[in-house]
Amino acid sequence: MEVSSVETVVLIAVIIFMIGIGMRWIHLLNAQHDARIEAYRFSDPLPRPPGLPDDTGRRAHHTGADR
Repeated sequence: MEVSSVETVVLIAVIIFMIGIGMRWIHLLNAQHDARIEAYRFSDPLPRPPGLPDDTGRRAHHTGADR
């Protein structure tokens, strides 16, 4: 069974076409997901527990580190 060059070209074209459809579908799903995230109202942040310093970030602990 021999594969002709026309069949190879058609197969490659179909693969490229399916990749394009997949890319478009992922793009549309991402846009829909972004819109859903943007529309959702997140709650206010939790209050800081008493006794913690104002800045608990990593940089607050490494003020004298050599950079």
